[in-house]
Amino acid sequence: QVQLVESGGGLVQPGGSLRLSCAASRSMFRFNSMGWYRQAPGKQRELVAVISSDRSTNYADSVKGRFTISRDNAYNMMYLQMVNLKPEDTAVYYCKAETRAAELFWGQGTQVTVSS
Repeated sequence: QVQLVESGGGLVQPGGSLRLSCAASRSMFRFNSMGWYRQAPGKQRELVAVISSDRSTNYADSVKGRFTISRDNAYNMMYLQMVNLKPEDTAVYYCKAETRAAELFWGQGTQVTVSS
C-alpha cells in the first residue's frame, strides 16, 4: 500500500502564489504517472496537471502558464507550483499516483483558498 500526503495549501490573495507538495510513502519509481486534481464545492473532481515517468507533462487549459508540475523521484516528492492564483482556483487539491499495473492511489487533499 502507498500513502500520499499533500501539504502546502492555505489562504492566499488573488495574484498570489503557493507550492503544493505530495509526499509518497514508497519509492516513486514504481509510478508510471502522477498528477494533481482539484474539487471545488458542488463540482466534480477535475484534472489540474499530470506528469509521466519520463517527465512529460499535461495541464488543464485553465491553469496553463500559471501552474507547473514536477516530481523528484529521489525524494519521493511531487510538487505543484501555482502562481497568479485566481478565486476560481479555490478547491481541495488532491495528489494521485498510478503504477504500471494500473493501481491508483489518492491523497486526502489540501485546501487552497484564493480570496481577498
